[in-house]
Amino acid sequence: MHLFRLDASIMPGASTSAELANTAEAEWTAAHPEGTVTRRNLGTDPLPGDVWATATLAAFTPEDQRTPEQQEAAALGASLAAELSAADAAIIAVPLYNWGVSQHFKTWVDLVIAGAGPTAELLKGKPVVLVTSLGGGFAPGTPREGWDHSTPYVERILRDVWGAELTTVRRELTLAAVNPAMEGLRGLAAEYHSQALDAATAAGKALVRS
Repeated sequence: MHLFRLDASIMPGASTSAELANTAEAEWTAAHPEGTVTRRNLGTDPLPGDVWATATLAAFTPEDQRTPEQQEAAALGASLAAELSAADAAIIAVPLYNWGVSQHFKTWVDLVIAGAGPTAELLKGKPVVLVTSLGGGFAPGTPREGWDHSTPYVERILRDVWGAELTTVRRELTLAAVNPAMEGLRGLAAEYHSQALDAATAAGKALVRS
């Protein structure tokens, strides 16, 4: 069995999304001790920000007329798409940054699409856990309701574009422990943390059963 794991946190040493992803991965690893895990960490090893445009232009250029840069970018997109589609299951850990997805995660998505095409169902019928962490509160009725433009986008890509059987694990108020202005929310944040860990454990077990 083969698991693909992607992390997008820029703080690998103190990452909430990585903690939850580790919890889910532990369930998969326990069930598949001989399994293979392919890892890609966009926070510590980001892709070049301009390579997607080059890969996209390469698709409209005959192969024998492509520049070396276009050839390299097209090959990178194809390899990223192949890396994803080769997995039997996946864990995708994507924090919310500035109310959306980070540039380095978006670059990865765009390159995969450039390499596979916009209609390729790379995760068709495969179990996938999306882990997302949010520094503030975005629940209905809160001042920031509707400001999370990351989770819906990532769910759309994983489930509706790539065909994944998707489970989302979500933790809010991650900044309450370090932001004095959020001190009054620390109790609630601790509850959210515990609930998210439980959800990650359940999602990891579902990843195995699927």
